[in-house]
This record gives sequence, structure tokens and C-alpha cells, in this order.
Amino acid sequence: TSSHMRVGILNNPSSNIKEDNTAIARGILAAFLTQNNSSLKSFLSKLTKEETAKSLAAGTKIVKILLPGMDADTFEKKYNTLGVDIIKTHQMFCQEVLKLLPGQMAVMSNGR
Repeated sequence: TSSHMRVGILNNPSSNIKEDNTAIARGILAAFLTQNNSSLKSFLSKLTKEETAKSLAAGTKIVKILLPGMDADTFEKKYNTLGVDIIKTHQMFCQEVLKLLPGQMAVMSNGR
């Protein structure tokens, strides 16, 4: 509810990281990097719904679920160039620095 709060996401998957099982994670990262706050919030709400996940798993291209008002070209370019290496880096940070188990979730506040 505060306009002074910042949110970030680190991925800590429990399975092998491949392009076909990271569509949502890469979509979230691409949205964070390319969209304004109002588009980002709405898109993240849609992207994290179970029916969206099922649709993406069934082969729907992520650009088909973009919302009106989103910068689709910029999003698509970023999404297509985000490889799985960034997610692997997140996973390594979560497990080596934060000492999380694969797939374990945590909330960090103020960098702690």
C-alpha cells in the first residue's frame, strides 16, 4: 500500500532449469525490467494465476497474455533475450548466500 516500498524477486527453483519450465519466472523478470508500475502489478497478478500457468505449460506464447497498455515490443525483446543463466544465478545466490534449500521460499526485508 506504500508508494515508497520496493519489491524484487529472486528465483529458487527446485527442478532443473530449462527454457520450457521457466516461462513464468522469465516473464516476471522481463516485466520488472520493462513495464511501468501499474502495468507491472496487473500483469503479475495475471501471470501468477493457475489458469495462466496451465496455459503457458500447454504451449501458449507469453505475448498472448500481455495486457492492454503494456509495452509489448520491449517486453517481448527482453523476454526473448533473457536466458536461463539469470535464473541459475538467482538459484545459486539463494542457496549459497541465503542458505535456502532448492525450492525453499523466504521473505527478505531491508536486505536481511
